[in-house]
Amino acid sequence: MAISVGTKAPDFTLKSKQASGLVDVKLSNNLGKKNTVLLFFPAAFTSVCTAELCDISAGLGAYAGLNADVIGISVDTPFAQEAWAQKEKIGITLVSDLNKTTIKSYNVVFPMLAGIGDTAARAAFVIDKNGIIQYSEQTPTPKDLPNFEAVKAALAKLK
Repeated sequence: MAISVGTKAPDFTLKSKQASGLVDVKLSNNLGKKNTVLLFFPAAFTSVCTAELCDISAGLGAYAGLNADVIGISVDTPFAQEAWAQKEKIGITLVSDLNKTTIKSYNVVFPMLAGIGDTAARAAFVIDKNGIIQYSEQTPTPKDLPNFEAVKAALAKLK
């Protein structure tokens, strides 16, 4: 079960492959400035994950209008994430939790997905500028998408 609303969000420093090379992305960089939406997803180059993150990318303006950054987290390498983002035109920041420390700290580990090993469960969190979780959802299965209307409603309350 994903960590709950009202909990201090665990900070992380994860790698993201950008045009400039590998960069560190820290949740704490947004504190005091912006709200953050964390989207945990099982694996790059899969149909449901591609649909989810392409839809989010297409509607990214709505999140910016709610003063929120969107960060996608999976256990894929940053290089696989970059190739996938370029192929599918995914416009959010993708970060690699290759060591699985962040999926464990948010309690969103999906054990033995399709027999390939532990991955991130599909989950969404809204974290306010103070680092407190204001929305927490882990979907029942990796095929189910989070309730993005509820995510946006939680963000709207934080403006």
